[in-house]
Amino acid sequence: MQNLISKLENKKGFNLNMIIGCDGFVDEIIHLVDKRQDHANYTRIPTIAEYGQRISRAAGLSTNIEMVSVQTKLGGNGPILSNALIEYGVDLIYVGALGKPDIHPVFKPMAAKAKAIYSLINAAGTDALEFEDGKIMMGKHSSLNDLTWEVFKSGLGGPESIAKLINESHLFGMENWTMMAHMSEIWEGLINEVLPLLENRETKPLAFFDLADPEKRTADDLLKAVRLIGKFEGKFRAILGLNEKEIYQVAQVLGVEVKDAPDAEKLKNTVIETHKRLGIYCLMVHPVRSACCAIGDEYFTIDGPYCQKPKLTTGAGDNLNSGFCLGQALDLNPLESLTLGVATSGFYVRNAKSPTFDEVIEFIKSWDRGDV
Repeated sequence: MQNLISKLENKKGFNLNMIIGCDGFVDEIIHLVDKRQDHANYTRIPTIAEYGQRISRAAGLSTNIEMVSVQTKLGGNGPILSNALIEYGVDLIYVGALGKPDIHPVFKPMAAKAKAIYSLINAAGTDALEFEDGKIMMGKHSSLNDLTWEVFKSGLGGPESIAKLINESHLFGMENWTMMAHMSEIWEGLINEVLPLLENRETKPLAFFDLADPEKRTADDLLKAVRLIGKFEGKFRAILGLNEKEIYQVAQVLGVEVKDAPDAEKLKNTVIETHKRLGIYCLMVHPVRSACCAIGDEYFTIDGPYCQKPKLTTGAGDNLNSGFCLGQALDLNPLESLTLGVATSGFYVRNAKSPTFDEVIEFIKSWDRGDV
């Protein structure tokens, strides 16, 4: 990791512009009570499996589970990704669902640090049930239905204005396809009306996409979405970021045969073949304990600094995405970008906040020494 540390030290004070959209959630982080000792003390239900058992035992009967609100924070793939990039020092424009006519208070610290904010609709809400082995996101999404292509286009001043913003950016990101009912329509609008107006740059900018758990969407919708992502490749170097569950969902709709094999080999084979079918610059996948990507004809993987008892897991994947995207924008190689990604996530779950650039460098140094 010494080469990466040296590169990052030399890249302090970088100047990068990025534009990200489109979702926005007010996240309430919740612990579920297992046993309460008194009014101030309780033990929480530690795992999703134990929560599931408690629910199952109530079938045909009833039960009462106490929820303790631990924190209310900004949420959504786009805002968490953006907040992490802003902490790193990126000049960032956000477009999406942060509140209308006024920005919701949880987003105001991010808005104060952003280069510009275009808040087009009201934020959605999430009850994030946190466990030691993962999270269950209980979402209230109806406000997101208000963000159509026409609202997006008019909110940014039309195709020419959108093209100008993108032309000035190193990375353009469109996050949370699953929960944004009109995201495919927005992507089609961008492809048809904005991409023809973009400059042809010698080094194409990056475009980052996050589907965000597409299980509830139909196979036809998902197939259409990933095909649309492929159409951005002409003007961008397109990156699709997925978790381990999502890679197999995408592989299935693309007709990729997932062969039985040890987990690491199964993942590698699926990522490589899915990447070929997508026809994009990069497919990046982040299981809980590692991260991998396919770029060109090569496959890269790294184990992360796994945390047995995280302070916060909601947003861990978005923080990993921020580190990977930043690494790519800083011209780090794929393995270095993956390392920066898992380090960003590793810091976040231990500290319940996104790191600064100096903090992630120190974290990587500690990881390299075996101190995390």
